[in-house]
Amino acid sequence: MSVTADGGRSRRRLGTMRILITGGTSGLGLAMARALADDGHRIVITGRAADRAAEVAATLSGEVHGIGMDVRDGPSVRSGRDRTIDLLGGLDVLVNNAGIGMRTVNPRFLTDPQPFWQVPESGFRDVIDTNLTGYFLVASAVVPDLLASPGGQIINVTMNHATMTRPGFVPYGPSRAGAESLSRIMAADLAGTGVRVNLLLPGGATATGMIPDDRADISGLLPAEIMAEPVRWLCSPAAAEIHDQRIVATDFQSPPRR
Repeated sequence: MSVTADGGRSRRRLGTMRILITGGTSGLGLAMARALADDGHRIVITGRAADRAAEVAATLSGEVHGIGMDVRDGPSVRSGRDRTIDLLGGLDVLVNNAGIGMRTVNPRFLTDPQPFWQVPESGFRDVIDTNLTGYFLVASAVVPDLLASPGGQIINVTMNHATMTRPGFVPYGPSRAGAESLSRIMAADLAGTGVRVNLLLPGGATATGMIPDDRADISGLLPAEIMAEPVRWLCSPAAAEIHDQRIVATDFQSPPRR
């Protein structure tokens, strides 16, 4: 049983989750949304542009809604949360995925990396506000809804530890390192409440528009779909006891479905 937006109770199909995916209009977010929609979950995806989010949602199977949300902005996040609850009647899973990469600060970050003291303040703040503060704002807004769920979970998307300390990767590295620390504290604060917190990362660079155009020749980029199987598993009954784990998609071996 799950709490509806008006405080009543409504039956849900066994195994069906109500899921909010931030930054779900492209890249990893879209790949996860597609996989979870194919499994029959009810989903809201967000993007900064509401029209774009709605257009992308319409291309996916099942019940998928697209809404506008700027994860950097508290009022926008709270409005997006309210709209999500109106659409889904509650929330079981938050996938914190919305983020921006190094190319927004330095389009040539692979061939001409900038030392931290050359990074513009505005660029630093924008990446931190999106990749770190955004995770905090959205999770804080929806935790009461997750606590009302019989199987609440936060999935925070992160990246390899080596990238967090790589030269020339300010502010992207610190933003993801901060989000990882935040995730561990979220897990500790929510221990014993029934709400689980887990980390999910691809395990390498992905072909999701993060790589500069002048390095399109890089081989071995992971497809966004690398996230599909682990996120499907995390949102399934088989992962009901998984908490405070760091799951690397390239190392993931799907357990047998029950």
